[in-house]
Amino acid sequence: MSNFLDLEIFARVVGAGSMSAAARDMSLSPAVVSKRLRRLEDRLGTRLLQRTTRQIALTEAGKGFYERVVAILASVEEAESFVTRRSALASGVLKISAPTSFGRIHVAPHLAAFMAEHQDLTLQLELSDDFVDLVGEGFDVALRIAELNDSTLVARKLAPIHRVLCATPEYLAKHGTPESVEALKEHALLSTQAQESWRLEDGSGDPVTLKPSSAIITNSNEVIREAVMAGIGIALRSTWDVGPELSSGKLQIVLPRYRATRGVGLFSVYPTRRFLPAKVRVFIDYMASLYGPSPYWDKGLDPILNPVSQDLRSAAE
Repeated sequence: MSNFLDLEIFARVVGAGSMSAAARDMSLSPAVVSKRLRRLEDRLGTRLLQRTTRQIALTEAGKGFYERVVAILASVEEAESFVTRRSALASGVLKISAPTSFGRIHVAPHLAAFMAEHQDLTLQLELSDDFVDLVGEGFDVALRIAELNDSTLVARKLAPIHRVLCATPEYLAKHGTPESVEALKEHALLSTQAQESWRLEDGSGDPVTLKPSSAIITNSNEVIREAVMAGIGIALRSTWDVGPELSSGKLQIVLPRYRATRGVGLFSVYPTRRFLPAKVRVFIDYMASLYGPSPYWDKGLDPILNPVSQDLRSAAE
């Protein structure tokens, strides 16, 4: 049991980000926490944490050890919950990472309903367009818009992501509508600094890569959104972001046969599949029920997103 307490102290220190905060949470003195951590490292024969005057950071060995310790603690928690008939309850603090704009538009508005169902949960939602280190920064789960072909994390796809080239009718009327990917180079293109290249596919799945020389230099997706809505140029945008504008005609799709790589999706990612805490499981299930293979933001966009299929249906009629 003494060794188990050492594991719990280690996990609390990593989650809290400091020994003093972990000590307060566990009603222990910082000296006791520090002593137990040193004893744990001595027993393992390796350093788990790099300590500075202001913060602590996991070593490479510490990261792998932390993943396994979290699984052990979660399994113990589930065992205790089972015995006390509380296995279905989600409680505690759930630390979530999500992309900035997506989190504001498609996560935050749905949190009230989720929290009403799980009143013992406290949500800590942090919005960032960077891929956070889940283990190192103590996140329980992250929502990521990406093409996750190779990841050490566990990922569950929550929804497809459609990215289309688009511009305002006014911009196209003034500058003309490009008829090929090559013709895009003659137009004002809008992208963030993170979008070094646009990876596009035509209807047959053949890839095309274009490096946009953006008319605006910014790290903000929301600035690019406002720029394309102002008629400054052509942008590669997700339908979750500009779906209403596409439906209303405020934006028009450019080169409708081309789309961003279809492997991109909305995923929930978390460190381990084994002994998944109830709080993480219920959140992921809730997000999956909200979005799904035909997310609500794509409702009514099928004729715009699939013009070839629409033409075939019209011909058949």
